[in-house]
Amino acid sequence: MTRWDPPADVPVPPQISALAGDDMVRPVWCNELGGLTFELTGTDRRRFAKWAPAGSALDLAAEAERLRWAVAFTPVPQVLDAGSTEAGCWLLTAGLPGNSAVAARWRADPHTASTAIGQGLRALHERLPVESCPFSWDVQERLTRVRAAGRHDPARWNSDHAELSPPEALARLADPPAVDQLVVCHGDACSPNTLLTDDGAWSGHVDLGALGVADRWADLAVATWSLDWNYGPGWQPTLLRAYGVEPDPDRTAYYRLLWDLSP
Repeated sequence: MTRWDPPADVPVPPQISALAGDDMVRPVWCNELGGLTFELTGTDRRRFAKWAPAGSALDLAAEAERLRWAVAFTPVPQVLDAGSTEAGCWLLTAGLPGNSAVAARWRADPHTASTAIGQGLRALHERLPVESCPFSWDVQERLTRVRAAGRHDPARWNSDHAELSPPEALARLADPPAVDQLVVCHGDACSPNTLLTDDGAWSGHVDLGALGVADRWADLAVATWSLDWNYGPGWQPTLLRAYGVEPDPDRTAYYRLLWDLSP
């Protein structure tokens, strides 16, 4: 999902102002659905508040539920508060050490960032227990949403899929590859969602609203693809080496197409 840095003067929803109290409020992230993330900074604490306006289709309650489960196993934000009004919903979490892997410092050092993202994703997959995970990111469930959403306009797809017609794309998705290894996937393993400390080590993951059990390549396909968008070409092998897996072109192609057509 496309994201961009919001302007410094973006209006702060009243609900976020109430959560901030006397803390300084700074907008740090926006997505194409209108969701906003604010950093709330006080003298002895650092928190983050997500805001999803009514009708945006962002399910922050689902993310809160997943964070509350995952925090027992791996570094993810601790949920401090969540709620909704007619205007929208919010999610307040404690800050984690580090900053996004797409901060200016790490965009200038893609080798370190790509390595940390790969190592962090492997750790996430190893730490989250598949057997007790109550959430799914199953291919068939995702395909059902793809067919229902009707996001079948090639003009909206990545250029990698520009040669496909909607029927061709849906036909390819109807034949998923065999599962390589089931893990609890992040669900949005794009580069910005790994945090790095000043020494270049991964320190946690954010934006886990789609977390669930799936083949690890559902994450790996998107994580490697995201490197091209954030750092330029050439860094995908670095991430795969850091993760500890050989390239898998067929699974990568399938899960990228599924991602591209997903709502």
